[in-house]
Amino acid sequence: MPFPGGLWWLLCCRQGFTLLRRDYGDADREADGEAEEEASFELRAQGDQASLEVSLSQPTRTSSGSERSLLVSEEMRSLIVEKGPGPVEEDPDALVKGWLQREVRGGVKTPWIRPRKYWFVLTPDSLDYYSSNEKGAKRLGSLVLTSLCSVLWPDKQTYKETGYWSVTVFGRKHCYRLYSEHLNEAVRWVCAVQKVIDSKAPVQTPTQLLMRDVEEHCGSPEVLEQIYRCNPILRYTSSPLYAPLLPFPYGSLDQSAPGPRSYTTLRDEAVKLFNSLQQLESQRDPVPLIQGILQTCLDLPPLVDEIYCQLVKQTTEPPAPGGPGDLHYWQLLTCMSCTFLPSPPVLRFLRFHLDRTESRFPASEMAKYACFIREALGKTRGRECVPSLEEILVLMRRQEMVCTVHCPGAAACSVAISSHTTAEEVARELVSRLGLSQSPNLFALYEQSRLREQPVGSSTLLADVLTSLAGEEREQDAPCRLCFKHYGFLDTDNVPRDSLEFALLFEQAHEMVLRGYVPTSEETLQTLAALRLQSLNSDFSTHAPFPRLEELFPPHVLHARLPAPRPDPPPKCRGARLRAGLLAGGLWGHSLAKQRAERDQRLRGRLREEGASTMAAIVEKWKLLQGMGRPEAMAAYVALVREWPGFGSTLFDVDLRASPVGAGPQRLWLGIGAKAVSLYKPGEPEPLDSFCYGRISSFGASDSSTFRLSVEDRDLLFETSQVDEIAQLLTTYLASTAARRPPRPQEPAPGPLDPDPAALPRGLCPVAGPWQRPPPTGSFGS
Repeated sequence: MPFPGGLWWLLCCRQGFTLLRRDYGDADREADGEAEEEASFELRAQGDQASLEVSLSQPTRTSSGSERSLLVSEEMRSLIVEKGPGPVEEDPDALVKGWLQREVRGGVKTPWIRPRKYWFVLTPDSLDYYSSNEKGAKRLGSLVLTSLCSVLWPDKQTYKETGYWSVTVFGRKHCYRLYSEHLNEAVRWVCAVQKVIDSKAPVQTPTQLLMRDVEEHCGSPEVLEQIYRCNPILRYTSSPLYAPLLPFPYGSLDQSAPGPRSYTTLRDEAVKLFNSLQQLESQRDPVPLIQGILQTCLDLPPLVDEIYCQLVKQTTEPPAPGGPGDLHYWQLLTCMSCTFLPSPPVLRFLRFHLDRTESRFPASEMAKYACFIREALGKTRGRECVPSLEEILVLMRRQEMVCTVHCPGAAACSVAISSHTTAEEVARELVSRLGLSQSPNLFALYEQSRLREQPVGSSTLLADVLTSLAGEEREQDAPCRLCFKHYGFLDTDNVPRDSLEFALLFEQAHEMVLRGYVPTSEETLQTLAALRLQSLNSDFSTHAPFPRLEELFPPHVLHARLPAPRPDPPPKCRGARLRAGLLAGGLWGHSLAKQRAERDQRLRGRLREEGASTMAAIVEKWKLLQGMGRPEAMAAYVALVREWPGFGSTLFDVDLRASPVGAGPQRLWLGIGAKAVSLYKPGEPEPLDSFCYGRISSFGASDSSTFRLSVEDRDLLFETSQVDEIAQLLTTYLASTAARRPPRPQEPAPGPLDPDPAALPRGLCPVAGPWQRPPPTGSFGS
């Protein structure tokens, strides 16, 4: 009886699948099971010439240490243990064994397909799987375990999608994704595999072994030349790199690396970076590519040593020493040396390479770059940002950058900085240049933009600050700048009126007025605006330039005069809400939008009227100041502001959780001054409470948005986005108070948590940290 056509088609497909499986599937299994070649660290040239391979075990050395025996057959015998078709159940080397699924063919989405299971056996050297657990079962695959392998724990997402707990084991060429129905079993396999991986000796690549040889024979020029001549992996190559120079774990890259860029594994990224280096040779403008390589190193710190080794390799015996392509490598190496510091072994190898280059090519451009790099490595520490395009251009020319610092009331100052200059160094230079060394007050650099102003920490690299400000300026499309101003007021009464510091004090007082941090009457605010005009333009004149009103008078005062907009009354019942919702999308919605636009237009008109009347009143008061000079106007302005008891304090907007007056959480001003910490209700001239520093026992950050202040027997918690700034300023004032306190007889030695006054010179913003009062009996503020 002939078979139906459909059945013949099924048999033919089945036979064809079997043939394909015999031809290709078995070959894959043999490649997977017989020999997973762990000789991964090889540099292949075209035509397989001068191929360099190394086993995972340490290669044998010759007497000179310059040549290594790298036999793949010996490596296979050392890594793969041949296993015959013996009884699997009686394997004495088996650590863990059991049934697992290699690939999920069933689960939640396809429950009608039966999952396929294999018998897995974990030994001290490999993870093998067999067709069954019976005697003579065929081994279908083997994954050799080394110190570079990694294993991933089960995750809930895979369980939700498939109904199985997954265990992923990464090898050099293969990745085993195993699945179990039980979480305990999956965890048991993960722990066992990780224990085997941890027991393996660290793998060393040929580059690491040769770096050690170079260090051992650095005093023997003949041996060194033989090492470089016999090992092309140390020299320049125009061929691609198929494996990294340093060992990286298989498949262990954290995919949550910062930044918008997506990365694969570390090994793949190392190879991609070498391709980028080779492209660098022919680039007319190498700056964007250099910045991209630096950004990758910042996102993936383990690649820093790899890039250093690749650059040393490509600058060793290049085909055209000192040519454009070679100099591009040296320029990237210069930028790397000013951004990242390599590990000690790579740093020693890099220093040797710099010395060797200077001795072989004296007075060349390469020697000049080598000298610059050596000096930079002695100053470099971690960077928060990659160098900007401007900084890279400056580094390529081995020059310094010019930083512009704005000073309120004075001309902007230009300061020459390097990639290693800190904010403390620039602040000290400005204090000396502007003649503020004898001032008792403190100064600091500030980042200023349209949305924020914050002090720059003393140890912060100024190059990072400039890069951050440039990026913020591009995002906001508004000017961002670096400013030098007062950081803490210790004495505002004895500042000479004809000094530059008084001009800085005047400008800072005016900033406080405009921000609404000086609670006073509207009449006084108009007088202050008139004094500001007198200090800017001298006597009244119709031809004098008029600043905008918001540059003279606090804008919030004008907005407070406007009537509060009345919200639309909500519908009373559900049916009315439904009808309102239906009508909102039709003609009624258009009418409501038109009414809101008309109301906003009326408010803007009212605001313009209020502004015009306020400006007229300011001008009338300005006319009364006829004949007053600029110094007198500035002095009168500061005198009016000083009438507020909180003048000299730095105010922070906070939300108090535990109120000292027994009320609930409320918005307050936290004023930090030279003598006390005060709490103000916004707009009120008198403080709600004030604490001298002798009553403060400790302070610090409870979390990123909560500041804790312990006063005698109670703790005050403030919610604020300026936790670090508050802690910095408190630390500074405490140190200044300790420095100005007269010594007492039989006073105990300061505790380890006491702020060191000598460590807080003027002109810098200290780094904040938790502070707690030590146990001596003397009161800090008495």
